[in-house]
Formats: sequence, structure tokens, C-alpha cells
Amino acid sequence: MTANRIGKFVFRARRHAWALLLAVFPALHAAEGPYFVTYSHDMEEPGSLEISASQVVGRPDGGHRFVNALTEFEYGLKGWWTTEVYLHGQTTAHDSTVFTGYRWENRFRLLAREHWINPVLYVEFENVNGADRSLLEVVGFDGQEDFLEPNADARGEKERELEAKLILGSHFRGWNISENFIAEKNLAHAPFEFGYAVGVSRALASAARPERCRLCPENFQAGIELYGGLGTHEHFGPVGDTAHYIAPVVAWQLPGGASLQISPAFGLTGSSVPFLLRFGVSYEVAQFGRVINRMFR
Repeated sequence: MTANRIGKFVFRARRHAWALLLAVFPALHAAEGPYFVTYSHDMEEPGSLEISASQVVGRPDGGHRFVNALTEFEYGLKGWWTTEVYLHGQTTAHDSTVFTGYRWENRFRLLAREHWINPVLYVEFENVNGADRSLLEVVGFDGQEDFLEPNADARGEKERELEAKLILGSHFRGWNISENFIAEKNLAHAPFEFGYAVGVSRALASAARPERCRLCPENFQAGIELYGGLGTHEHFGPVGDTAHYIAPVVAWQLPGGASLQISPAFGLTGSSVPFLLRFGVSYEVAQFGRVINRMFR
């Protein structure tokens, strides 16, 4: 390739990049819902892309503080089908920073119209290592002792798993009520593991004001999550060896397009990390698919 052709290629690449930025940023608006662990039955709009970054901070008893970071890309393929990719990484004080893997999830809405109870089927392939600290779900006998192993040793443990969830969601008089039942299986070994997540939330006000307002009540959603492990198919149930958390959740939708979320979580059993702090920011790129199609016609 000649220098002239290389110059033309770089120019076109820059032009497309600027066109993408100019097309995308005016279309950004906030993501839905305040939950970090519980899934509601709401799906991504077809053709829209949601980009999220979130962190969870915790310190197990007898261990070092860790910060786990997630980058999330969620795309609405159809009105009934949402697909999503997560990238994982974490850093532990007095230890190291490591990339811990990825997840690919798909959600399928089973009923087209809104009902009293709306079921959604969730299927995920997870390829992470033992150093993962994301706590996106708690299953089986997951506990804080899993976080005591040094990163150098834990990252050698490969965890290729399939996970399924039955998501049940309802909207009732401004409230969202969501229940998740989780089943997970390591593809190499180990029994089926089970867990749950339950969330209740609502906006602080239902009527939106005509003027732009940052601190108006309708821009805030608040609620609470409860999640934990349910053992395995051999020893099923919320016994004392399983971890459980209760977590208030708050989301703030800004007029400029960002949605900020925060959730302090409190461990309820001896197997739980005593305290977790989650926070994140999300954007939704409306009609991302159409923007890309217009750029490359």
C-alpha cells in the first residue's frame, strides 16, 4: 500500500469516527432501572446500544480490599431479544490487577404484551477465572473465603459455565417488582448451583415536569435488592453456609444523558462479605444500528 493510499485510508477512518461521535452523542439518554444484580423484565429497545461501567468495592474478613470493574455492552436485537457482553477486571490491594474474563448473555421475552407477571428467559456463557470479584450473582455456596486466594493463584482457575435465569417482572402502580431464580453449571465439573435475586423499586415521582430539572423527584429511582445462594442440587436451600446480601439501590437520571447508580450492600451471614459498595454510570445510544447503517451506505 502506497503512502498516498495510507493517507486516504487514515483520513476516511477519522471521518467515519467523527461522524459516529457526532451521530451518537446527541442520541444518548439514560439507562433503565436502579438494580445491579436483579434483572427486571424490561428489554433494550431494538437497535439501541447501552454502554455501562460499574465497580464493586469490598473487603472479605482476613483479606485485602478489592475493586472489581465491569464494562458492559447491551444491544437490542429484537423487541423480545436483548444480547449483552461483559468484560471483567479487578485489582486487589497489596496484590495485583488482572483481567478476569468475559460473559455473553441473552435475554428472551416470552410474552409480547405487558401482563401482570412477565416472564423472561436468560441464558449466559461465562468464561472467567477464579480471580473474578464481580458478584453479579451469588449461587451455591459462594462465600467470602473465595476472595482470600492471591490473584496469581486464583487466575489459573478457569471457570467456563452456563447460567440460566427465570426472570419474572411486574409493574404495579408505579412500582417495579422483579424476581430471579438462577441455575448455574460449570462445564467441566461440579454440581448444579442455585441462587436468587429479588428487587423492588419505583421513581420518587410519576409526573415529569416540562422544564429541564436535575434534582426533580421524577429523575430518581430508589429501591432495594435481596440476593444470595441456594446451595446445590445435592444440598438445596438458604442454609447457614450460603451468602446473602441486602442492598438499597438509587439511580439518578441526568438531563444531559447520564444515569448514575449507587448501592451499598450488607452481608447477612458469616459467608457474606460484610460490606459491598457498588456504583456505576450508564448511557443508551438510541437507534445505534440505524446510525451505523447510514454511515456505511
